[in-house]
Amino acid sequence: METWEAIRSRRNVRSFTDQPIPGDHLDEILEAGRRAPSSRNWQPWDFVVVTSRATLTELSRVHAGAAHVADAAAAVAVVATPVPPGEDRRRGTLYFDLGQATMSMMLAATGLRIGSGHAGVSDQDLARKVLGLPADKFCAYVVSFGYPADRALSMIRHPDRRPLAQIVHREQY
Repeated sequence: METWEAIRSRRNVRSFTDQPIPGDHLDEILEAGRRAPSSRNWQPWDFVVVTSRATLTELSRVHAGAAHVADAAAAVAVVATPVPPGEDRRRGTLYFDLGQATMSMMLAATGLRIGSGHAGVSDQDLARKVLGLPADKFCAYVVSFGYPADRALSMIRHPDRRPLAQIVHREQY
């Protein structure tokens, strides 16, 4: 799948088949995250890959919107070191960089016709326990990956998005 097709085909998938993801495809997804742009080449991320069904089930409990993780073929926990209080600009940069790594992985997965869904993490203690994170790390996001159970990924011709003319302002707002 070409890049533009992947962008137009990517959607949140929350229901997966039982088909495992080949190791080389999972590595390609992770490589996309590793190569994501980062402010001043900071690269503030670590990725914890989970494929064990028992661990995926536990990981699905870190947030109310993470139930889809339990049925995924794999999940990637996006992990970082917290930014100290008072460093708001650096915190914004951290989340921007983590978001770029997350989206890079999701687009790479789409290019392989692998679906993905993202979730936040509200229970950091549970995430730390399930993932074996050191005390100085936190889990920002969990991204589930697998083959869509409902329908294969294909180009979305009429996305449920605001029209371009409504959101693009040229030269000035």
